[in-house]
Amino acid sequence: MEAKQSWTYREAGVDIDQGNKAVELIKPIVAKTMRPEVLGGIGGFGSLFALDIGKYQQPVLVSGTDGVGTKLAVAHKIGKHDTIGIDCVAMCVNDVLVLGAEPLFFLDYLAVGKLDPEQVAAIVTGIAEGCQQAGCALIGGETAEMPGFYRPGEYDVAGFTVGIVDRDKIIDGQTIRPGDVLVGLPSNGLHSNGFSLARKIFFEVYGWDPEKYVPELGCTLGEELLKSTRIYVKLVQQIMQKFTIKGMAHITGGGLMENLPRILPPDCHLEVEYGSWPVPTVFDLLAQGGKIETLEMLRTFNMGIGFVLILDAESGNSLIKWLKQKGEEAYIIGQAVIGIPGVSVRGLK
Repeated sequence: MEAKQSWTYREAGVDIDQGNKAVELIKPIVAKTMRPEVLGGIGGFGSLFALDIGKYQQPVLVSGTDGVGTKLAVAHKIGKHDTIGIDCVAMCVNDVLVLGAEPLFFLDYLAVGKLDPEQVAAIVTGIAEGCQQAGCALIGGETAEMPGFYRPGEYDVAGFTVGIVDRDKIIDGQTIRPGDVLVGLPSNGLHSNGFSLARKIFFEVYGWDPEKYVPELGCTLGEELLKSTRIYVKLVQQIMQKFTIKGMAHITGGGLMENLPRILPPDCHLEVEYGSWPVPTVFDLLAQGGKIETLEMLRTFNMGIGFVLILDAESGNSLIKWLKQKGEEAYIIGQAVIGIPGVSVRGLK
């Protein structure tokens, strides 16, 4: 057989025309996230953001990056792609929020096996929704078609955000003292962590399909697993205007046990009171199916607490009341004590 003399990029698996179509589909979606500081549109080699530093004395930029992890495997399995982008944004903006920063803008990186413009548009719809929830602009990104690297229909997504905070308003946990309390804000469920274990238990141990309706959850398994990570930015910004916050933590991989110590000064230890907040049913099902001890659950999942604020006891009680007046649930889940930085849990059976 005569060897082919001329190949095209498309025949090798990369379709430039489909890439251009995807860009056109996402332009109106991205436009909804714009802020006044954004200069120009998408499609250039770089993104321009005119930093307004007039309201800051000593502006400090805070950056963060993250992905969604194996929660993507659930989206692939179900074929639902319009919410996973919210998770990607949430994992980034909640992290910079911990330092007291306002997220300014967001960029995404999307790698696919074969580019499907409608699928890309669905993913970016979720990213744009997340940006709107966080009040930041989606100013750019990259879509890479990588045939032979990802299977058709599969993709990976990562995000990058930049925020800003005045130097004297950085919240780094160094003012936390014994007697301060931990106020926990509820999660939406699993958020975007522990999915390697969750998938094994639900899909292999229980043998459930994503379409299975689970009465205890009040929805299908797939709907529960794809609940979007809660974005705490706007609520916490309101809190910071009324209360003096000493430390904050975004409860992601490693749960309360691994994330809370990251913000502690040298002389403080945290005692978490298990049972002081309601644990969503999805975690009970995981613990039962995997025969997982509670301490291991607390080291793997958020267990119903997605974000923690630390403040003095009087302010903590006032914050709980203020949040309830706004229709927001919150719980005092523990306190700071004298000791080596770390977390211990009381109330375990």
